[in-house]
Amino acid sequence: MNILFIANHLNVGGISSYLLTLGTGLRQKGHRVYLACAGGELKEKFIQAGIDLIKVPLNTKNEISPKLLISFLKLRKIAGGLDLDLIHSHSRTTQVLGCCLAGALGSPHIFTCHGFFKPRLSRWMYGCWGAKVIAISQQVKEHLINDFKLDKNMIEVIHNGIDVKKFGSFSGRDTQRAGFGGPDTLLIGMIARLSGVKGHTFLIQAMPAVIKKFPQVKLLIIGQGKTEKSLRQEVRELALENSVIFIPEISNTRDLLAALDIFVMPSLQEGLGLALMEAMAQGLAVVGSSVGGIKTLIQDKVNGLLVEPANVESLQEAITLLLADAALRRDLGACARQFICANFSQEAMTDQTELVYRQALEKTGKRGG
Repeated sequence: MNILFIANHLNVGGISSYLLTLGTGLRQKGHRVYLACAGGELKEKFIQAGIDLIKVPLNTKNEISPKLLISFLKLRKIAGGLDLDLIHSHSRTTQVLGCCLAGALGSPHIFTCHGFFKPRLSRWMYGCWGAKVIAISQQVKEHLINDFKLDKNMIEVIHNGIDVKKFGSFSGRDTQRAGFGGPDTLLIGMIARLSGVKGHTFLIQAMPAVIKKFPQVKLLIIGQGKTEKSLRQEVRELALENSVIFIPEISNTRDLLAALDIFVMPSLQEGLGLALMEAMAQGLAVVGSSVGGIKTLIQDKVNGLLVEPANVESLQEAITLLLADAALRRDLGACARQFICANFSQEAMTDQTELVYRQALEKTGKRGG
């Protein structure tokens, strides 16, 4: 098959990781993968994976932006030479573009819903859902059915997969930790865009009580976003400047995960949680709020700890429990890695996505490669 992914950018984040993992898996199965996007810092990784990049000005979140028209005209012009079998979009703006392009080319359009949409009128009137919709968790599927009245038969749940072979090694751990205070420091980490829905504020509010019991603790907040200013202000107000470190971005999550003792995801809403999956694949003890796809990943007290969302006291208790018990951290981390390896592999995601592609092609009378 000749497959066109459409994405906004290739900057560090969950969708870029998803695209790289899926694109690599499809290439290994003999498919040709093109990716139309605005580029980004992960560009070279996609090139190394054998994915052909097409630069279009899709760095917009506006579904009626002129940039979509420019991208449509460019892609329609070159599509004939690509002999495309199908189009696979990954955000609201690219979903609109994918639908228009599919109509112009007569190719089926697949959309992956990576999280939760606000049920705006435009999304009701102009769904642009495509021939099939992939939901990354059962919770996202239910959201699409309940909030947008999609036919459940057009939605397939395919969990994000990761290349588990990249995770699990703690070589270089001491070197990574040296920059954050050395071997006696206990490191808590969170990787997510800085947005209110991710719950950073509750983790920050939990830290004073945690530090009172474990003064050697540091919290690493990795990510960028619109709430950075307010979160930094909160850190200053709580006198946590020496204990909370903001890291705008990292190119290799594996190295940072290897340095951590605990990974926390206190989201208020979460489609699945790719960063959480990677932390579990690394073998870390994890704490997550009991919402959305996080409940799919964490089995409380089996492979991690679940806490109530927006509950500072529950976060404090879970984190201090793990910091006080290295054996518990080790056991939960081992079970977390086993769970991810068994249920969320790159191979499983690729095989299931390929099947959806073939089903979409059959519906339109195309056969594909």
